[in-house]
Amino acid sequence: AYNIHVNGVLHCRVRYSQLLGLHEQLRKEYGANVVPAFPPKKIFTLTPAEVEQRREQLEKYMQAVRQDPMLGGSETFNSFLRKAQQETQQIPTEEVVLEVLLSNGQKVKVTILTSDQTEDVLEAVASKLDLPDDLIGYFSLFLVRETKDGAFSFVRKLQEFELPYVSVTSLHNPEFRIILRKSYWDSSYDDDVMEHRVGLNLLYAQTVSDIEHGWIPVNKEQHRQLKSLQEKVSKKEFIRLAQTLKYYGYLKFDPCVTDFPEKGCHVVVSAGNNELNFQVRLPNEQIKEGSFKVTRMRCWRVTSSVPMSNGPSGSSPGKSEVKLELAFEYLMSKDRLQWVTITSPQAIMLSICLQSMVDELMVKKSGGSIRKMFRRRVNGALRRSESQQAVKSPPLLDSPDASREPMAKLSSKLTSVSLRGISHSSSANDVGANDFHGNYAFEGIGDEDL
Repeated sequence: AYNIHVNGVLHCRVRYSQLLGLHEQLRKEYGANVVPAFPPKKIFTLTPAEVEQRREQLEKYMQAVRQDPMLGGSETFNSFLRKAQQETQQIPTEEVVLEVLLSNGQKVKVTILTSDQTEDVLEAVASKLDLPDDLIGYFSLFLVRETKDGAFSFVRKLQEFELPYVSVTSLHNPEFRIILRKSYWDSSYDDDVMEHRVGLNLLYAQTVSDIEHGWIPVNKEQHRQLKSLQEKVSKKEFIRLAQTLKYYGYLKFDPCVTDFPEKGCHVVVSAGNNELNFQVRLPNEQIKEGSFKVTRMRCWRVTSSVPMSNGPSGSSPGKSEVKLELAFEYLMSKDRLQWVTITSPQAIMLSICLQSMVDELMVKKSGGSIRKMFRRRVNGALRRSESQQAVKSPPLLDSPDASREPMAKLSSKLTSVSLRGISHSSSANDVGANDFHGNYAFEGIGDEDL
């Protein structure tokens, strides 16, 4: 069997014959000219070199399908991954109680099936909270890791190809939880959410939590004003005041390392307001702050690698830490592009944030809205409209040969948006054009943005 990883975590194990069956079903539904070529069958037993070649071919096939807006968003493909996930983790279909956290620590217990997908669980939580149907699309379920101080470290947004109950229980660690949070970036959408009592309460709880955990820094006067509004239970006024603060609506990431402005700098990255904000500690301990606008990122990529084993070093290859990096090419000035790299276990979540910002910008540009991005019922099944297919973390396949030493590998693109061709950049790394996320929002950049 081949191991399929998502965000560095084992999602499922599948055999070649199962993937071939998926391929034939996709061809039947969408036509041979739409579905990528599949690695051919071999009559004789594969040599180790041929096993590795097939693994690479299958990985490229799965990524190509995942990144196609039609194939990657199809129920055929997503249900295949969900079923494989359930079978691999050996969790039978049965009724269970799942605990979902709100930002204020409140626990919402919903009765679901272990085989319920992300959309079903989100709808169950919304129903329990009495959140109106037309507001569900403003929220998402996130897999988080609870830290010692009660804050949360974001792992990823739960996707339509996974079963939330299976995803969280298979980690066998009580620190991992599922949380409900708003999933948009533009604070003007807050008006829609605040129209309804439950939406207002969720947004208020999230804002209070972000301030309490220091994600939204406040000075003494702002703290006094917010405290006064809180005592009066003036929730809308509290949110309105919070909206004027610099980091309102941002996701704050764990401390990590960057090569900007120089290698080895420690940085705290926050995502929001269509930018990545850097608070960098320079080698001389000086703190500098700067922002990188998503519209000026020409492209980005996520790389995943495992340190190579060099004989006995006190730790086995199986315990080696996977190293994740997000690198983006940024338009520093009118004629100067520069690569900036962030080394962080949350690199994929950072990429998901960037892509969702781009998706939201493109929806607004086309005159759409969050309401239109909400899922639709198709033949009784819940589906998201095409504009909300968001970011798709592609599967990564490991060789079935367990004795094989870990190899550096590229996680490639993580988006459903089909990529335009990108010319070879000045990056020092020898990475092909197919390994990049192309940024459609970059194409609209004008001189006034510089």
